[in-house]
Amino acid sequence: MKLTKKTRYGTRLLLDLAQNQDKGAVQMSEISTRQNISVKYLEQIIRPLKKAKLVNSIRGPKGGHMLAKKPEKITLGDITRLFEDQSELVDCISEPETCPKSDDCVVRLGWQKATIALYTELDSISIANLLENKNTTT
Repeated sequence: MKLTKKTRYGTRLLLDLAQNQDKGAVQMSEISTRQNISVKYLEQIIRPLKKAKLVNSIRGPKGGHMLAKKPEKITLGDITRLFEDQSELVDCISEPETCPKSDDCVVRLGWQKATIALYTELDSISIANLLENKNTTT
């Protein structure tokens, strides 16, 4: 499974907001500079994050963006499910009708177990965990 750029950059955006949450609302231009991601691309990423209620926005000259939840409550699983078109490793898990062998396919069951294991692990890693790891390795 290869994660999309939106998933990777969305995670970086949330990490940046978490690292700077003590400063209040963070402007997109600041995130862009620190993360080396264009403002235009960040604007595309922030929309689904706001819709998923992971980010709040404040308008005005001192406006910007901030986390809508505590960093402990936002997981890599949340972010991956939000940005990836398909959260299963193979289509036949969620759409068994796409494969004529899905009713008796033992490989499908293996992919299903692997998907569950992957998301169990992703759900166990929060933005706060990632920040803790960063702070212990620097």
